[in-house]
Amino acid sequence: MDNLAPRQRTNASPESASQTGRALLKLREMLLRGDFQPGARISELAMVARLGASRTPIRLALDRLQHEGLLEASPSGGFVVRAFTVADIWDALEMRGLLEGAAARLAAERLNADRELRPVRKYCDAMDCILHPNIDAFARYLDLNEAFHSAIVDLAKSPMLRQTLDRVVSLPFTSPSALVFARSKLPRAAEILSFAQEQHHAIVEAIENRQGARAESLAREHARLSRLNLEIALADRNILNLVPGGALIQPQDRPGTEG
Repeated sequence: MDNLAPRQRTNASPESASQTGRALLKLREMLLRGDFQPGARISELAMVARLGASRTPIRLALDRLQHEGLLEASPSGGFVVRAFTVADIWDALEMRGLLEGAAARLAAERLNADRELRPVRKYCDAMDCILHPNIDAFARYLDLNEAFHSAIVDLAKSPMLRQTLDRVVSLPFTSPSALVFARSKLPRAAEILSFAQEQHHAIVEAIENRQGARAESLAREHARLSRLNLEIALADRNILNLVPGGALIQPQDRPGTEG
């Protein structure tokens, strides 16, 4: 899946693509931050005025966000902010686990030389050095974690799997690092982070040993940490507020709210 929506790829100038990219990043940030409530209408003209961009980049960015699943088309025109149920999130996390498991299995089956593992080993080693990240180091940890997961998918050598997984992790709560920051606020944060890192090393070892079934099982189990983290976040409003996209969960699905 390309980074830009289909309409943008046709005869888009570099300047237009850059404007669309900036608009896309800003709008996605606003949605995940909770600037708009679920069900709120997002109009093209209003976003043009708010972001100071022209209509075409805004339209393309809104189309992309609909494609990602953060917006839905409104029957009256424009878009509305999508609300997510907890069931939606569980399904998305399950899909991510299935796909990452498949990636790890294919990586083990398609590994041609040990040198192909250098990137994932590098990321693992770097994360080992910051298992107790402070505020300054945390952004680095998140980047390394994302890079590790992406490198595993690279080893699968499957563009189709990459495209499908990119679609799944574009939704709130489903990317490998979506809940890591919230996890850092938990009482057992260091213990959970250490366990996650042990799983990273075990996945790499299984791939190195060409143990496809074991690599798949480990990767799927690792993805389940995200569900555990979200269950904890849903039970604590202060932690949930730290989760990107937490405001998009339907109110009746949040603990402490009336249905």
